[in-house]
Amino acid sequence: MIKVGIVGGTGYTGVELLRLLAVHPQVQLTAITSRSEAGMAVADMFPNLRGYLDLAFSDPAQAKLEDCDVVFFATPNGTAMKLVPDLLNAGVRVIDLAADFRLQDPQEWQQWYGEAHACPALLDEAVYGLPEVNRERIRAAKLVANPGCYPTAVQLGFMPLLEQGLVDTTHLIADAKSGVSGAGRGAKVAHLLCETSESMKAYGVQGHRHWPEIRQGLRKMTAESVGLTFVPHLTPMIRGIHATLYAPLQKTGQDLQTLFEQRYASEPFVDVMPAGSLPETRSVRGANVCRIAVHVPPTGDTVVVLSVIDNLVKGAAGQAVQNMNIMFGLEEDAGLKTIALVP
Repeated sequence: MIKVGIVGGTGYTGVELLRLLAVHPQVQLTAITSRSEAGMAVADMFPNLRGYLDLAFSDPAQAKLEDCDVVFFATPNGTAMKLVPDLLNAGVRVIDLAADFRLQDPQEWQQWYGEAHACPALLDEAVYGLPEVNRERIRAAKLVANPGCYPTAVQLGFMPLLEQGLVDTTHLIADAKSGVSGAGRGAKVAHLLCETSESMKAYGVQGHRHWPEIRQGLRKMTAESVGLTFVPHLTPMIRGIHATLYAPLQKTGQDLQTLFEQRYASEPFVDVMPAGSLPETRSVRGANVCRIAVHVPPTGDTVVVLSVIDNLVKGAAGQAVQNMNIMFGLEEDAGLKTIALVP
């Protein structure tokens, strides 16, 4: 059994990790930390875990994380980078669900996250945890940077096109919508039901922290320069991301449906839908899957890709468990065979 610790188990990604790991056939949860809730039974905070998890939150200083085989960080940005070096030195493997190790340039990290990186020497060692790109590197990784939710949906949607050089990479557009859970569990007026229901708005138009992460990933897929316009939106739903992606075609008449089907034929968590499909966020709710549909509108000079994920699963906790499975040589879908919840 893999001994697992979770740092920061009280947020939405934390409880999603708990939901998945509590029934994972090869996992023994040994520590779930929270300074503010230390001593509280986890199932008292999250009653969906009653009967599945008999642990209490513990203070990080007393959690004996160094005894774990792997530790997940479901913490705010800037937390993991202060604790990870000691865990790695103790032989513990780490999967960080925040952004601390996603960007390879420490100056870029400081620009977007407002503080100097605490361990820049580890940025080259960290493996970006998008299995569809880095599966072999993840197998041997000691430190995995779990991708963000928007970057997962956008990169998987654009990937086949960029790998084959079929689009003008200087004019990529990602128009993405997310459920409110993507903003975290903290109490904020802007995220109250009365503020978000029956409304939709763009945010981060002048610059969103996921923009450099997406652009970094796309640049690795192509030898060309990448120009990306990324506009996220907040929608009145709890879970889900819908990314509508646009790219100018270098030439018309390509069989893009077959391209996408072949690229993802062996990927257990990417579903290329039949031609003409319109994937819905409800079709992935609670499941670790990205559903994709590819369209070419009547003008024929632009490709439109529709990519949907559950931001808390394939966009966070599910992908983290997928990475753990790869790191420890397990079946990639272990603990992740949940069917999406409909309705």
